[in-house]
Amino acid sequence: MSARTKARKRALDILFSADVRGDAIAVALAAEAKRAVSEPARQASWLYAREIVDGVIDHQDEIDEQITTHSRDWKLERMPAVDRAVLRIATWEILHNDEVPTAVAIDEAVELAKEFSTDDSPAFVHGVLARIAASA
Repeated sequence: MSARTKARKRALDILFSADVRGDAIAVALAAEAKRAVSEPARQASWLYAREIVDGVIDHQDEIDEQITTHSRDWKLERMPAVDRAVLRIATWEILHNDEVPTAVAIDEAVELAKEFSTDDSPAFVHGVLARIAASA
């Protein structure tokens, strides 16, 4: 598993836990940063996870607007928390990280949805992200 794949899982964990607990994302990120100091072996994945989460924080209104616009009749708050987090990660990568090809961002998001969400989530995530990518 690549360091970026691991980083996406860490970012998913941070975004999901903040969402479920009702914490600010920055609070969850700070808690993870404390833990990361004691895990030097995971440094490579931590750096990109932090970049993702910082990017989601910096662009959250735009990211959420894109997800809402392209989710076709699904309100953001009605989506499973895992799907919201996965969509936020991939939308940030599509719109704000030129180092990650759009197809890779979508594929990685679909894989996260397969692993951590409902049976219907991979197709839903793919559809939303494909529409976001087409409009970008």
